[in-house]
Formats: sequence, structure tokens, C-alpha cells
Amino acid sequence: MTHSEEFVTTPPAAPSGAAAVFGDRMPSATQFVEILADTGVTHGLIGPREVPRLWERHVLNCAVIEDAFPQGAKLIDVGSGAGLPGLALAIARPDLDIHLVEPMQRRTDWLTATVTELGLDNVTVNRGRAEEFVGVLSAPWVTARAVARIAKLARWCVPLLEGRGTLVAMKGRSAQEELDADRRDLNKLGLVDATLSEHGAAVLDEPTLTLDLVFQPKQRPTKGKKKR
Repeated sequence: MTHSEEFVTTPPAAPSGAAAVFGDRMPSATQFVEILADTGVTHGLIGPREVPRLWERHVLNCAVIEDAFPQGAKLIDVGSGAGLPGLALAIARPDLDIHLVEPMQRRTDWLTATVTELGLDNVTVNRGRAEEFVGVLSAPWVTARAVARIAKLARWCVPLLEGRGTLVAMKGRSAQEELDADRRDLNKLGLVDATLSEHGAAVLDEPTLTLDLVFQPKQRPTKGKKKR
């Protein structure tokens, strides 16, 4: 690698809108960005090219979806990776009960260390694939970022939802097209409502988009007891 190809690892300064999202939790948010720029890169969780845009494209981009969840909500972050969106949400909303699900040991070790370093007592780290936690871990809310197409993601996430629950899936500009293409498969999983939502328009140049999918899993009818 030539000198001109070296990557910047100095964490970027926080944008002006970050304080509006994190409030008095800004020191923790800043520390999280510093960790991502350091061990997040050396552990392969964040690409070095992403360091200059850690705030806008990653941490703040994830934190703004906090308005999707009610006070005190329990939620599961599937495929948490570098703690996005889970740890960003945990910092912005200490009232949330957040459970990170990540299959890779290297990543869960990093997540556990980061949770401890940030002093986040509202986060639990779980190692394994989403399907391994069916019947073990559940919540009214599940979220995920850039994990898979919406139909495949829903197959992993819907079994983790409690009753009539909501999957808040972070998606790009093709979100509506993806929803339209996969709606038949989503209906089979019990989809009852779908909304495309924008978050953070006041603090981001490009708002974050989520597909908010409400599911009511279909239950098999119970058979009546035979009279003797």
C-alpha cells in the first residue's frame, strides 16, 4: 500500500445534528464512534474506508430509527455485527431492552467488550443464528440492518416476534420495490401491515428508510376434544 492509499483511522467529529438525537448521551455516542474507528476496524467489523463517515452513514444513521419503538420496548437486533443498529439504539434510548443476536464468535466477543466499555446495562449479547433462538428469545419488536432481502430476513425474524409483532428492517432506496416483489412470501408469514418510514430527516442529508412490517403469525386451528 502506498502512502496515498493509506486510510484515515482518526474518528470524525460529530455532526451538529448528533446532539439532537443522543442528548446527554453524546459522550457515549462519541466513545462508540472512537471504538468503531479503532478495534471495529482492526477486527474487520468496519471497513477502513468507512471511518470518515462513521457518524452519518453508520451510528447516526442507525440511531435515528429510535422513534420507531415505544417507551421501554424490548427488541431483538438480528445480525448485529458491529452493533448497528443495536448499540446505537441502546445509547440513544437507555429505556430500551435490547438483545443482540450475532452468530460469529469474533463479533460477539467484540460486542461484549464494547458493551462493557460503554457501560450499557440495557444490552444482552447472544451468540448464534436467529433460528437457534426460536422458542428461547422473543420480543414484540425485531430490527436488522443490511442482513438479507426482506423475504429471507422475515423468515428468520418473524419466529422471534411475540404475538402481533413488528419487524423494523433498515433498507435502502429500493425498499418499496423489494417489498412489492416479496409481498407474496411475506403474506405467507402472516404480514398484516407494511409501512415505508423515513427517519432523521432533520439531522441527516439522506433520511434513513425502514420497512415496518407487522406480522400476526398464522396459528393452526385447535381440534375440539372428542366426547366419550
